[in-house]
Amino acid sequence: MKNNDHVKISPSSLVLMIFSSIFGFSNSLTAFYQMGYSSIIWYIVTAILFFLPSALIFAEYGASFKGIKGGIFSWLEGSTNEKVAFIGTFIWLAAWVIWLVSSTQFFLVSVSTAIFGHDTTQSWHLGSLTSTQLLGVLEVIFLVIVTFCAAKGIDKIKAINNIGGIFTLGIAIGFTAVSLFVFILNHGQLAEPVTAQNMVHSPNPAFQSPIAVISFIVYALFAYGGLETTSGVIDSVDKPEKNYPKALITAMVLMTALYVVNIFMCGVAVNWNKSLGGKGVDLANVEYVLINNLGIVTGHSLGLSHSTSLAIGTVFSRLAGIADVLSGIAAAFLMVYSPIKSFIEGCDPRLLPKKMVKLNKHNMPEFSMWVQAIVVSVIILFISFGGNGAQQFYTILMDMMNVSSSASYLFLIAAYPFFKAKKDLDRPFVFIEGKKKVWATTIVVWLVVAVGIIFTCIEPLFTGDWQTSFWTAIGPVAFGVIAWIYYAYNERKEKAMA
Repeated sequence: MKNNDHVKISPSSLVLMIFSSIFGFSNSLTAFYQMGYSSIIWYIVTAILFFLPSALIFAEYGASFKGIKGGIFSWLEGSTNEKVAFIGTFIWLAAWVIWLVSSTQFFLVSVSTAIFGHDTTQSWHLGSLTSTQLLGVLEVIFLVIVTFCAAKGIDKIKAINNIGGIFTLGIAIGFTAVSLFVFILNHGQLAEPVTAQNMVHSPNPAFQSPIAVISFIVYALFAYGGLETTSGVIDSVDKPEKNYPKALITAMVLMTALYVVNIFMCGVAVNWNKSLGGKGVDLANVEYVLINNLGIVTGHSLGLSHSTSLAIGTVFSRLAGIADVLSGIAAAFLMVYSPIKSFIEGCDPRLLPKKMVKLNKHNMPEFSMWVQAIVVSVIILFISFGGNGAQQFYTILMDMMNVSSSASYLFLIAAYPFFKAKKDLDRPFVFIEGKKKVWATTIVVWLVVAVGIIFTCIEPLFTGDWQTSFWTAIGPVAFGVIAWIYYAYNERKEKAMA
């Protein structure tokens, strides 16, 4: 029987895993599209108020709970109690299950761009299947393949995430390098000039009001989310008490720096008003518009013909599509495993059916992973074949996911003072000491996340969209109530049997 206990994840592999699964290169380009250079200050502010302290808090959790297999479930249970851990982790798991539904769709858009240079998915069809139906079938096939491969062991997930992480880092660093090259060729001339005005004000007419600016700050805040998903692989990290904090801090510094640098680099080749102010640019295609434009400007800066410059732009777009494809595959490999693994291995076996907690010969929760794949596949197929009603259901699911994935931060951050109060823990890594400092840090970070979540829920109300506001707010509440009812049912059953 094969055993994967000997497979260990090095700090560099963990950093690549973090990048491939949560770093969004397109976030920088989207930020420039929405706010121009003024987005830089908000990315720095949100990094200081949220990303830096939360990464260090998670690093301390990981170092102290180094031998655990239950990820954030074990972090919460070790800091508070089982009930809080069950509810908080279930909300988090539900959000990531819904994320799998949407991520498979975005993955196919990246595949299309990598092959054709732009998104052609809406024209795909096979026999009597419409594009929407065919995409649904392809999404299910992709999910089945990923689940099948990931169930073969953590070494498979590690290998795929190494590749995805290298390409994710590569496209971000490559964008910076090519932009610098163009900057030098143009003798330091920026397409988008740096002025005091555009460092604090957005060139985008849609982001002039205080409400719009706040919505962007929330977007920047959540762009840093997802570090906690690596908690599910901590038991496979080599010397986790030392290397887990090191990897999280390294990834945190690199991600913040790359976000800020890449936002600035957008202005090297792109003038906002000339290239992004037109009707053909939106959030769905802005990444490829900017990448394609960089290729064209590179060609022109080298003195090449217009047709050759256009060809370079197409090549750049395809390279970005390939990087997105590989990072999408890597993220899917980690997400079909880490959240469900954290939940079932953190739970006491008495809370779940026996088959759910059983591990295969590769020490993977294969049955639970396939149950998850079936649930996601049914949702995908219902959305693809169900018509307008199903599309409305999909919109509701996405609204429910918006803040549910972030709600777990409220649990993890709120648990931090109670974690610090524990006297029987080995603490190889310490973020801060002193009761007042711990509580002050916790309150600030918790309020930042809470305000972000509350604003996300109420923002649609400003345009009269009550339905979106309702489903966005009800998401974590509904998932939490389901978890509470299930846990309370098990408590009553245990008391009746006692």
